[in-house]
Amino acid sequence: MSEITLTLVLLLLLFFLLGSGVWVAFSLLAVGMAGMAMFSDAPLGEVMATTIWGASNGWALAALPLFIWMGEILFRSRLSEDMFTGLSPWLTHLPGRLLHVNILGCGIFAAVSGSSAATAATIGKMSIPELAKRKYPVKMMIGTLAGSATLGLLIPPSIILIVYGVATEQSIARLFIAGVLPGCLLVTLFVGYVVIWSLLHPKAIPSGEPSLPMREKLVRSRRLIPVCLLIGGVIGSIYSGIASPTDAAAVGVLLALVLSWYTDSLSRKSFLDGLMGATKTSCMIAFILAGAAFLTVAMGFTGIPKMLAGWIGGLHLSPYALLGALTLFFIIMGCFLDGISVVVLTTSVVMPMVEQAGIDPLWFGIFVVIVVEMAQITPPVGFNLFVIQGLTGMDILQVAYAAAPFFILLLLGLGLIVAFPEIVTVLPDMMSG
Repeated sequence: MSEITLTLVLLLLLFFLLGSGVWVAFSLLAVGMAGMAMFSDAPLGEVMATTIWGASNGWALAALPLFIWMGEILFRSRLSEDMFTGLSPWLTHLPGRLLHVNILGCGIFAAVSGSSAATAATIGKMSIPELAKRKYPVKMMIGTLAGSATLGLLIPPSIILIVYGVATEQSIARLFIAGVLPGCLLVTLFVGYVVIWSLLHPKAIPSGEPSLPMREKLVRSRRLIPVCLLIGGVIGSIYSGIASPTDAAAVGVLLALVLSWYTDSLSRKSFLDGLMGATKTSCMIAFILAGAAFLTVAMGFTGIPKMLAGWIGGLHLSPYALLGALTLFFIIMGCFLDGISVVVLTTSVVMPMVEQAGIDPLWFGIFVVIVVEMAQITPPVGFNLFVIQGLTGMDILQVAYAAAPFFILLLLGLGLIVAFPEIVTVLPDMMSG
Protein backbone atom coordinates (compact mmCIF):
# COMPACT_ATOMS: atom_id res chain seq x y z
CA MET A 1 0.00 0.00 0.00
CA SER A 2 1.43 3.41 -0.97
CA GLU A 3 2.02 6.10 1.65
CA ILE A 4 -0.67 8.35 0.13
CA THR A 5 -3.30 5.60 0.23
CA LEU A 6 -2.27 4.68 3.77
CA THR A 7 -2.51 8.33 4.83
CA LEU A 8 -6.05 8.61 3.48
CA VAL A 9 -7.13 5.34 5.11
CA LEU A 10 -5.76 6.37 8.51
CA LEU A 11 -7.24 9.86 8.21
CA LEU A 12 -10.69 8.46 7.39
CA LEU A 13 -10.39 6.02 10.29
CA LEU A 14 -9.48 8.85 12.67
CA PHE A 15 -12.42 11.03 11.61
CA PHE A 16 -14.77 8.04 11.75
CA LEU A 17 -13.73 7.26 15.33
CA LEU A 18 -13.90 10.89 16.44
CA GLY A 19 -17.25 11.36 14.72
CA SER A 20 -18.56 8.22 16.43
CA GLY A 21 -17.91 9.77 19.82
CA VAL A 22 -14.90 7.62 20.72
CA TRP A 23 -12.60 9.33 23.21
CA VAL A 24 -9.76 11.22 21.56
CA ALA A 25 -7.10 9.14 23.37
CA PHE A 26 -8.67 5.85 22.26
CA SER A 27 -9.00 7.18 18.70
CA LEU A 28 -5.30 8.07 18.60
CA LEU A 29 -4.29 4.67 19.97
CA ALA A 30 -6.52 2.85 17.48
CA VAL A 31 -5.17 4.77 14.48
CA GLY A 32 -1.59 4.16 15.62
CA MET A 33 -2.25 0.44 16.03
CA ALA A 34 -3.88 0.27 12.59
CA GLY A 35 -0.94 2.07 10.98
CA MET A 36 1.65 -0.23 12.55
CA ALA A 37 -0.37 -3.36 11.77
CA MET A 38 -0.69 -2.41 8.08
CA PHE A 39 2.80 -1.07 7.48
CA SER A 40 5.24 -2.49 10.00
CA ASP A 41 6.33 -5.81 11.50
CA ALA A 42 7.47 -4.15 14.74
CA PRO A 43 6.15 -5.69 18.01
CA LEU A 44 2.99 -3.65 18.50
CA GLY A 45 2.44 -4.39 22.20
CA GLU A 46 6.01 -3.64 23.25
CA VAL A 47 6.16 -0.39 21.27
CA MET A 48 2.83 0.76 22.73
CA ALA A 49 3.82 -0.07 26.31
CA THR A 50 7.22 1.63 26.20
CA THR A 51 5.88 4.69 24.36
CA ILE A 52 2.94 5.26 26.71
CA TRP A 53 5.17 4.80 29.76
CA GLY A 54 7.76 7.19 28.36
CA ALA A 55 5.10 9.81 27.56
CA SER A 56 3.66 9.55 31.08
CA ASN A 57 6.99 9.59 32.87
CA GLY A 58 8.31 13.05 31.96
CA TRP A 59 9.17 15.52 34.73
CA ALA A 60 8.00 18.44 32.56
CA LEU A 61 4.51 16.94 32.64
CA ALA A 62 4.34 17.38 36.43
CA ALA A 63 3.70 21.11 35.96
CA LEU A 64 0.44 20.36 34.18
CA PRO A 65 -1.75 19.13 37.09
CA LEU A 66 -0.26 21.73 39.43
CA PHE A 67 -1.11 24.70 37.20
CA ILE A 68 -4.57 23.22 36.56
CA TRP A 69 -5.10 22.87 40.32
CA MET A 70 -3.97 26.45 40.89
CA GLY A 71 -6.58 27.62 38.38
CA GLU A 72 -9.27 25.43 39.96
CA ILE A 73 -8.56 26.91 43.41
CA LEU A 74 -8.78 30.49 42.14
CA PHE A 75 -11.84 29.63 40.04
CA ARG A 76 -13.65 28.92 43.32
CA SER A 77 -12.32 32.00 45.13
CA ARG A 78 -13.55 35.62 45.19
CA LEU A 79 -11.03 36.56 42.51
CA SER A 80 -13.54 37.68 39.86
CA GLU A 81 -15.41 39.87 42.35
CA ASP A 82 -12.13 41.42 43.53
CA MET A 83 -11.10 42.14 39.94
CA PHE A 84 -14.35 43.95 39.14
CA THR A 85 -14.06 46.02 42.32
CA GLY A 86 -10.38 46.81 41.73
CA LEU A 87 -10.51 47.57 38.00
CA SER A 88 -13.81 49.40 37.50
CA PRO A 89 -12.90 52.71 39.29
CA TRP A 90 -10.00 53.28 36.86
CA LEU A 91 -12.05 52.70 33.68
CA THR A 92 -14.89 55.20 34.19
CA HIS A 93 -13.52 57.82 31.77
CA LEU A 94 -11.98 55.46 29.17
CA PRO A 95 -14.17 55.11 26.03
CA GLY A 96 -16.00 51.83 26.46
CA ARG A 97 -15.84 52.15 30.25
CA LEU A 98 -16.67 48.88 32.00
CA LEU A 99 -16.41 46.79 28.82
CA HIS A 100 -12.68 46.91 29.48
CA VAL A 101 -13.23 44.98 32.72
CA ASN A 102 -13.97 41.94 30.54
CA ILE A 103 -10.70 42.37 28.64
CA LEU A 104 -8.40 43.22 31.54
CA GLY A 105 -10.17 40.79 33.88
CA CYS A 106 -9.71 37.95 31.38
CA GLY A 107 -6.06 38.95 30.91
CA ILE A 108 -5.43 38.80 34.66
CA PHE A 109 -7.35 35.57 35.23
CA ALA A 110 -5.66 33.99 32.20
CA ALA A 111 -2.34 34.51 33.97
CA VAL A 112 -3.49 32.36 36.90
CA SER A 113 -5.82 29.92 35.16
CA GLY A 114 -4.23 28.61 31.96
CA SER A 115 -7.65 27.62 30.65
CA SER A 116 -9.77 29.48 28.13
CA ALA A 117 -13.08 27.92 29.22
CA ALA A 118 -12.38 28.59 32.92
CA THR A 119 -11.52 32.21 32.11
CA ALA A 120 -14.78 32.68 30.18
CA ALA A 121 -16.85 31.07 32.94
CA THR A 122 -15.24 32.91 35.84
CA ILE A 123 -15.21 36.42 34.37
CA GLY A 124 -18.57 35.90 32.65
CA LYS A 125 -20.36 34.94 35.87
CA MET A 126 -19.17 38.20 37.41
CA SER A 127 -19.31 40.67 34.50
CA ILE A 128 -22.41 39.70 32.51
CA PRO A 129 -24.93 40.48 35.31
CA GLU A 130 -23.11 43.72 36.22
CA LEU A 131 -22.86 44.97 32.63
CA ALA A 132 -26.44 43.92 31.79
CA LYS A 133 -27.70 45.78 34.86
CA ARG A 134 -25.97 48.93 33.59
CA LYS A 135 -27.48 48.38 30.08
CA TYR A 136 -24.25 47.91 28.11
CA PRO A 137 -24.79 46.69 24.51
CA VAL A 138 -25.21 42.92 24.53
CA LYS A 139 -23.15 42.35 21.38
CA MET A 140 -20.07 44.10 22.82
CA MET A 141 -20.59 42.59 26.27
CA ILE A 142 -20.60 39.06 24.83
CA GLY A 143 -17.96 39.74 22.17
CA THR A 144 -15.38 41.17 24.57
CA LEU A 145 -15.86 38.21 26.90
CA ALA A 146 -15.65 35.56 24.16
CA GLY A 147 -12.60 37.11 22.51
CA SER A 148 -10.68 38.00 25.67
CA ALA A 149 -11.26 34.61 27.31
CA THR A 150 -9.11 33.02 24.59
CA LEU A 151 -6.13 34.69 26.30
CA GLY A 152 -6.26 31.81 28.80
CA LEU A 153 -4.54 29.67 26.16
CA LEU A 154 -1.67 32.08 25.56
CA ILE A 155 -0.77 34.11 28.65
CA PRO A 156 1.40 31.90 30.89
CA PRO A 157 1.01 29.61 32.67
CA SER A 158 -0.82 28.09 29.70
CA ILE A 159 -1.92 24.46 29.77
CA ILE A 160 -1.79 24.15 25.99
CA LEU A 161 1.80 25.49 25.91
CA ILE A 162 2.80 22.75 28.38
CA VAL A 163 1.14 20.18 26.09
CA TYR A 164 2.93 21.61 23.03
CA GLY A 165 6.25 21.68 24.89
CA VAL A 166 5.92 18.03 25.94
CA ALA A 167 4.75 16.91 22.49
CA THR A 168 7.57 18.70 20.62
CA GLU A 169 10.31 18.54 23.29
CA GLN A 170 10.54 22.34 23.57
CA SER A 171 11.48 24.18 26.77
CA ILE A 172 8.26 24.95 28.66
CA ALA A 173 9.92 27.85 30.48
CA ARG A 174 10.91 29.47 27.17
CA LEU A 175 7.42 28.85 25.73
CA PHE A 176 5.85 30.52 28.78
CA ILE A 177 8.00 33.61 28.43
CA ALA A 178 7.44 33.67 24.65
CA GLY A 179 3.69 34.01 25.27
CA VAL A 180 3.94 37.18 27.39
CA LEU A 181 4.38 39.86 24.71
CA PRO A 182 1.91 38.30 22.22
CA GLY A 183 -0.62 38.15 25.07
CA CYS A 184 -0.05 41.84 25.85
CA LEU A 185 -0.33 42.62 22.12
CA LEU A 186 -3.75 40.95 21.91
CA VAL A 187 -4.98 42.75 25.04
CA THR A 188 -3.88 46.06 23.43
CA LEU A 189 -5.70 45.21 20.17
CA PHE A 190 -8.89 44.33 22.07
CA VAL A 191 -8.79 47.50 24.18
CA GLY A 192 -8.10 49.61 21.08
CA TYR A 193 -11.03 48.09 19.22
CA VAL A 194 -13.43 48.79 22.12
CA VAL A 195 -12.17 52.38 22.37
CA ILE A 196 -12.68 53.00 18.62
CA TRP A 197 -16.10 51.30 18.59
CA SER A 198 -17.21 53.36 21.58
CA LEU A 199 -16.09 56.62 19.95
CA LEU A 200 -18.07 55.69 16.82
CA HIS A 201 -21.16 54.70 18.86
CA PRO A 202 -21.14 57.13 21.81
CA LYS A 203 -24.86 56.71 22.58
CA ALA A 204 -24.52 52.93 22.95
CA ILE A 205 -22.32 53.19 26.05
CA PRO A 206 -24.11 54.11 29.33
CA SER A 207 -22.97 57.23 31.13
CA GLY A 208 -20.12 56.72 33.55
CA GLU A 209 -20.49 56.55 37.29
CA PRO A 210 -19.23 59.48 39.39
CA SER A 211 -15.45 59.57 39.61
CA LEU A 212 -14.01 58.41 42.91
CA PRO A 213 -11.25 60.21 44.81
CA MET A 214 -7.76 58.84 44.20
CA ARG A 215 -7.60 57.49 47.77
CA GLU A 216 -10.81 55.48 47.26
CA LYS A 217 -9.53 54.11 43.94
CA LEU A 218 -6.33 52.93 45.62
CA VAL A 219 -8.28 51.37 48.49
CA ARG A 220 -10.45 49.38 46.07
CA SER A 221 -7.46 48.35 43.95
CA ARG A 222 -5.80 46.96 47.05
CA ARG A 223 -7.77 43.75 46.47
CA LEU A 224 -5.83 43.19 43.23
CA ILE A 225 -2.44 43.17 44.96
CA PRO A 226 -2.46 39.49 46.08
CA VAL A 227 -3.35 38.30 42.57
CA CYS A 228 -0.68 40.49 40.95
CA LEU A 229 1.89 39.17 43.43
CA LEU A 230 0.89 35.60 42.60
CA ILE A 231 1.27 36.25 38.85
CA GLY A 232 4.57 38.08 39.32
CA GLY A 233 5.91 35.37 41.60
CA VAL A 234 5.12 32.51 39.22
CA ILE A 235 6.26 34.18 35.98
CA GLY A 236 9.17 36.06 37.56
CA SER A 237 10.63 32.95 39.19
CA ILE A 238 10.57 31.12 35.82
CA TYR A 239 12.02 34.04 33.84
CA SER A 240 14.81 34.68 36.35
CA GLY A 241 15.79 31.01 36.40
CA ILE A 242 15.14 30.68 40.13
CA ALA A 243 12.53 27.97 39.57
CA SER A 244 11.54 25.55 36.86
CA PRO A 245 7.93 25.62 35.63
CA THR A 246 7.15 22.62 37.85
CA ASP A 247 8.66 24.28 40.94
CA ALA A 248 6.84 27.53 40.16
CA ALA A 249 3.56 25.62 39.73
CA ALA A 250 3.96 24.05 43.18
CA VAL A 251 4.58 27.47 44.71
CA GLY A 252 1.60 28.82 42.76
CA VAL A 253 -0.70 26.17 44.26
CA LEU A 254 0.47 27.04 47.75
CA LEU A 255 -0.01 30.78 47.18
CA ALA A 256 -3.43 30.17 45.59
CA LEU A 257 -4.50 28.23 48.70
CA VAL A 258 -3.25 31.06 50.93
CA LEU A 259 -5.03 33.65 48.76
CA SER A 260 -8.26 31.64 48.82
CA TRP A 261 -8.01 31.31 52.61
CA TYR A 262 -7.27 35.04 52.96
CA THR A 263 -10.45 35.93 51.05
CA ASP A 264 -12.54 33.44 53.08
CA SER A 265 -13.19 31.33 49.97
CA LEU A 266 -11.38 28.20 51.16
CA SER A 267 -13.53 25.47 52.65
CA ARG A 268 -13.38 21.69 52.77
CA LYS A 269 -15.87 21.49 49.89
CA SER A 270 -14.09 24.05 47.67
CA PHE A 271 -10.73 22.36 48.37
CA LEU A 272 -12.00 18.88 47.44
CA ASP A 273 -13.95 20.17 44.42
CA GLY A 274 -10.84 21.95 43.12
CA LEU A 275 -8.68 18.89 43.69
CA MET A 276 -11.16 16.60 41.93
CA GLY A 277 -11.61 19.02 39.02
CA ALA A 278 -7.84 19.26 38.55
CA THR A 279 -7.50 15.45 38.74
CA LYS A 280 -10.14 14.85 36.05
CA THR A 281 -8.73 17.46 33.68
CA SER A 282 -5.12 16.32 34.21
CA CYS A 283 -5.98 12.67 33.61
CA MET A 284 -7.84 13.56 30.41
CA ILE A 285 -4.91 15.57 29.04
CA ALA A 286 -2.29 13.00 30.13
CA PHE A 287 -4.31 10.23 28.46
CA ILE A 288 -4.52 12.22 25.22
CA LEU A 289 -0.78 12.92 25.35
CA ALA A 290 -0.04 9.21 25.81
CA GLY A 291 -2.21 8.35 22.80
CA ALA A 292 -0.57 11.10 20.75
CA ALA A 293 2.93 9.87 21.68
CA PHE A 294 2.08 6.38 20.46
CA LEU A 295 0.56 7.76 17.25
CA THR A 296 3.75 9.79 16.66
CA VAL A 297 5.91 6.67 16.99
CA ALA A 298 3.51 4.67 14.80
CA MET A 299 3.65 7.39 12.13
CA GLY A 300 7.43 7.11 12.24
CA PHE A 301 7.16 3.43 11.38
CA THR A 302 4.77 4.17 8.50
CA GLY A 303 6.99 6.91 7.07
CA ILE A 304 4.02 9.26 6.54
CA PRO A 305 5.59 12.36 8.18
CA LYS A 306 8.76 12.00 6.13
CA MET A 307 6.72 11.52 2.95
CA LEU A 308 4.54 14.56 3.66
CA ALA A 309 7.57 16.67 4.53
CA GLY A 310 9.19 15.65 1.26
CA TRP A 311 5.99 16.39 -0.63
CA ILE A 312 5.70 19.85 0.92
CA GLY A 313 9.38 20.44 0.18
CA GLY A 314 8.76 19.45 -3.44
CA LEU A 315 6.07 22.12 -3.75
CA HIS A 316 8.72 24.74 -2.91
CA LEU A 317 6.28 26.74 -0.79
CA SER A 318 7.65 29.81 0.89
CA PRO A 319 7.43 29.79 4.71
CA TYR A 320 4.61 32.36 4.47
CA ALA A 321 2.59 30.19 2.08
CA LEU A 322 3.10 27.19 4.38
CA LEU A 323 1.97 29.21 7.41
CA GLY A 324 -1.10 30.38 5.48
CA ALA A 325 -2.03 26.80 4.60
CA LEU A 326 -1.44 25.63 8.19
CA THR A 327 -3.54 28.50 9.55
CA LEU A 328 -6.51 27.38 7.46
CA PHE A 329 -5.87 23.75 8.41
CA PHE A 330 -5.76 24.47 12.18
CA ILE A 331 -8.88 26.66 12.07
CA ILE A 332 -10.82 23.89 10.28
CA MET A 333 -9.55 21.28 12.77
CA GLY A 334 -10.45 23.60 15.63
CA CYS A 335 -14.03 23.75 14.38
CA PHE A 336 -14.43 20.10 15.38
CA LEU A 337 -11.88 19.44 18.16
CA ASP A 338 -10.72 21.20 21.31
CA GLY A 339 -7.36 23.00 21.26
CA ILE A 340 -5.32 20.38 23.13
CA SER A 341 -6.56 17.62 20.82
CA VAL A 342 -5.65 19.73 17.77
CA VAL A 343 -2.09 20.22 19.03
CA VAL A 344 -1.41 16.58 19.96
CA LEU A 345 -3.09 15.25 16.81
CA THR A 346 -1.08 17.34 14.39
CA THR A 347 2.42 17.76 15.83
CA SER A 348 3.73 14.40 14.57
CA VAL A 349 2.79 15.28 10.98
CA VAL A 350 3.21 19.06 10.96
CA MET A 351 6.54 19.48 12.77
CA PRO A 352 8.67 17.81 10.04
CA MET A 353 7.17 20.27 7.51
CA VAL A 354 7.83 23.20 9.85
CA GLU A 355 11.44 22.18 10.42
CA GLN A 356 11.90 21.56 6.67
CA ALA A 357 10.78 25.17 6.04
CA GLY A 358 13.27 26.50 8.61
CA ILE A 359 10.60 27.83 10.99
CA ASP A 360 11.60 28.16 14.66
CA PRO A 361 9.62 25.51 16.65
CA LEU A 362 9.43 27.86 19.66
CA TRP A 363 7.89 30.65 17.56
CA PHE A 364 5.62 28.12 15.86
CA GLY A 365 4.24 27.07 19.25
CA ILE A 366 2.91 30.59 19.89
CA PHE A 367 1.63 30.74 16.30
CA VAL A 368 -0.33 27.50 16.82
CA VAL A 369 -1.80 28.68 20.12
CA ILE A 370 -3.10 31.92 18.58
CA VAL A 371 -4.70 29.96 15.72
CA VAL A 372 -6.26 27.58 18.26
CA GLU A 373 -7.53 30.66 20.13
CA MET A 374 -9.30 31.67 16.92
CA ALA A 375 -10.89 28.22 16.74
CA GLN A 376 -12.24 28.64 20.29
CA ILE A 377 -14.72 31.24 19.00
CA THR A 378 -15.72 29.57 15.73
CA PRO A 379 -18.80 27.33 15.52
CA PRO A 380 -19.74 24.50 15.70
CA VAL A 381 -17.30 23.41 18.43
CA GLY A 382 -15.91 26.68 19.79
CA PHE A 383 -15.58 25.89 23.50
CA ASN A 384 -15.85 29.54 24.57
CA LEU A 385 -19.08 29.85 22.62
CA PHE A 386 -20.60 26.94 24.55
CA VAL A 387 -19.51 28.41 27.89
CA ILE A 388 -21.03 31.82 27.11
CA GLN A 389 -24.17 30.22 25.68
CA GLY A 390 -24.58 28.42 29.01
CA LEU A 391 -24.13 31.70 30.92
CA THR A 392 -26.52 33.77 28.79
CA GLY A 393 -28.96 31.33 27.23
CA MET A 394 -28.36 32.97 23.84
CA ASP A 395 -28.23 31.07 20.55
CA ILE A 396 -24.68 29.92 19.77
CA LEU A 397 -24.75 31.66 16.36
CA GLN A 398 -25.59 34.96 18.09
CA VAL A 399 -22.60 34.48 20.39
CA ALA A 400 -20.38 33.63 17.39
CA TYR A 401 -21.60 36.76 15.57
CA ALA A 402 -20.73 38.91 18.60
CA ALA A 403 -17.27 37.32 18.76
CA ALA A 404 -16.55 37.77 15.02
CA PRO A 405 -14.67 41.12 15.36
CA PHE A 406 -12.36 39.54 17.92
CA PHE A 407 -11.68 36.65 15.55
CA ILE A 408 -10.47 39.28 13.05
CA LEU A 409 -8.34 40.93 15.76
CA LEU A 410 -6.76 37.56 16.56
CA LEU A 411 -6.02 37.17 12.86
CA LEU A 412 -4.42 40.63 12.89
CA GLY A 413 -2.31 39.65 15.92
CA LEU A 414 -1.25 36.50 14.06
CA GLY A 415 -0.19 38.63 11.09
CA LEU A 416 1.85 40.90 13.37
CA ILE A 417 3.86 38.05 14.91
CA VAL A 418 4.49 36.68 11.40
CA ALA A 419 5.69 40.09 10.19
CA PHE A 420 7.64 40.78 13.41
CA PRO A 421 8.70 37.41 14.90
CA GLU A 422 10.77 39.29 17.52
CA ILE A 423 7.50 39.87 19.41
CA VAL A 424 7.69 36.18 20.29
CA THR A 425 11.43 35.54 20.45
CA VAL A 426 12.89 38.61 22.19
CA LEU A 427 12.09 37.58 25.79
CA PRO A 428 13.19 33.93 25.41
CA ASP A 429 16.44 35.19 23.82
CA MET A 430 17.00 37.59 26.71
CA MET A 431 16.22 34.78 29.14
CA SER A 432 18.81 32.54 27.49
CA GLY A 433 21.35 35.34 27.44
